[in-house]
Amino acid sequence: MSSPLSPDQIADRPTLASRLLLLMTDGVCGVAVAAIVLVVLVQVAGRLLDSPFSWTEELTRACFIWMVFSGIAASIRHADAARVTVLLQYFPGFIRRSALPIYVACSLTFFALTVWTGWYMVRQQVVMNEQIATLSWPSWVVGVIVPASAVLSIFSLWQSLRTHRSTIAVTDGNA
Repeated sequence: MSSPLSPDQIADRPTLASRLLLLMTDGVCGVAVAAIVLVVLVQVAGRLLDSPFSWTEELTRACFIWMVFSGIAASIRHADAARVTVLLQYFPGFIRRSALPIYVACSLTFFALTVWTGWYMVRQQVVMNEQIATLSWPSWVVGVIVPASAVLSIFSLWQSLRTHRSTIAVTDGNA
């Protein structure tokens, strides 16, 4: 018979929301990387056969945009986003203790602005009926990742604070 789980073990178990966030960040990023590899291989094969495909460059670019923006949310979720903490050791303790709230406030502000401007861009692409020339796809198919990744980044930030707080926080010992 198995022993009951401790409160720490229960807290460490992935929730449905965290698994969904994993799929939406790391999963989408992984699919985009695989698509880039596949499309570039098709592009190379087409050139070797002296019959290049016109759509491969734009599809590679679209997949790259999806990879980068979903990768931002994934890096926030894993607490891998770049932060400059080297100068904090020269500041007084109250500023070092304020680093985490400042990081969270700046991140939330940035991602909120990205949601707003990204949504405006997507709305403009829809209204103007913009198309990707060689793919004949609407441009919003690529552009929608901008506001979507910003929303995912906000959720990823909260999850990261829950699971990686000690890594993110700057204390007197690790500044």
